[in-house]
Amino acid sequence: MEESDILRVISGTARGHKLKTLKGSNTRPTSDRVKESLFNIISGYIIDADVLDLFAGTGNLGIEALSRGAGSAVFVDKSRECCEIIKDNLAHTKLSDKAAVIPGDIKAEIEKLYKEGKKFDIIFLDPPYNKNFVTETLYYLAKNDIIKFNGILVGERDYIDEVPEEVGIFRLIRNERYGDTVLSFYKPHTGQ
Repeated sequence: MEESDILRVISGTARGHKLKTLKGSNTRPTSDRVKESLFNIISGYIIDADVLDLFAGTGNLGIEALSRGAGSAVFVDKSRECCEIIKDNLAHTKLSDKAAVIPGDIKAEIEKLYKEGKKFDIIFLDPPYNKNFVTETLYYLAKNDIIKFNGILVGERDYIDEVPEEVGIFRLIRNERYGDTVLSFYKPHTGQ
């Protein structure tokens, strides 16, 4: 397991702690600039939130949420190597007791969480770019309702990746572009 770029926790109880990441192009961690903007936008959702970090990679987003006061986080990534990095990062930041790390297929794990009756305040989607994974995962999340009524979903994508205005219960409320990266914010709605 080779380590490359070192990320850091920007704010909260683990502020300044460095996070491991994997070397190579298989993971593309969210930059500090994008992460800081993201957390400024969703600051009102963080305290005591239940967070789901899908395509978690290094655990960068979920760990930042925990550091800033989220109550719990579930990290899902299909790569066992990434899951080991997340566990190391959680141990290093002393946030392991608030977290669960699940190696597995995103769709299968969403379905399991739904069957277990789990609901989340914040869902992060940070999949590989240019593969339409944000849209695909949105459809799957709409089918398996695991977001709380007042929750928020944030999808990170390449600016050329298109996402729908509405998918099932999810409605796009905001896009923010940072260079080639776009953050798309969705809220659940009842259709009324």
